[in-house]
Amino acid sequence: MKREKGILLKLFLSMISLGTFTFGGGYVIVTLMKKKFADEYHWIDEKEMLDLIAIAQSAPGAIAVNGSIVVGYKLAGIPGMLVSILGTILPPFVILSLVSMFYIAFRDNIWVHSMLTGMQAGVAAVIIAVVIEMGHGILVEKNRVSVLIMAAAFILTFFLNINVVYVVIGCIVFGAVRTWRAMKKGEVQ
Repeated sequence: MKREKGILLKLFLSMISLGTFTFGGGYVIVTLMKKKFADEYHWIDEKEMLDLIAIAQSAPGAIAVNGSIVVGYKLAGIPGMLVSILGTILPPFVILSLVSMFYIAFRDNIWVHSMLTGMQAGVAAVIIAVVIEMGHGILVEKNRVSVLIMAAAFILTFFLNINVVYVVIGCIVFGAVRTWRAMKKGEVQ
């Protein structure tokens, strides 16, 4: 019981920290979740973390909240999920509430505008780093099907302007059919 409370507290404080100091949206916070829970704490291995991220991306809703749900549930069940969600949504809620109270002053302030413009470049760099890191993991694994899916998704979204929702749905269907076939052959339990 004491160990579980320790994990819940550490999970909550980690999510509060990530939620408070992460700018740029869900993909940035999910990357930092991976660094925190897989690389730093070693609570989740990297492959499983990538699977959890895929689930978070596939579910409707904000990816940061979805990521906190799957990570929190994986680590500590329902209490972990609830603590993780609270830690994820509390900082943006407080920050946005304060910003909305002083919206006019923020909107017209050149320093705030310049700072936010600079942060966009930093966010872009973090997202590129995530793509490279996740793509590298797939390439190292040398799973041809995963590499083909990754390449096809890139081509469909970047060159052919196919809506990412359709690509995700297609990947879900493909993965379900592939798993069903493997189960039928007895390759997966």
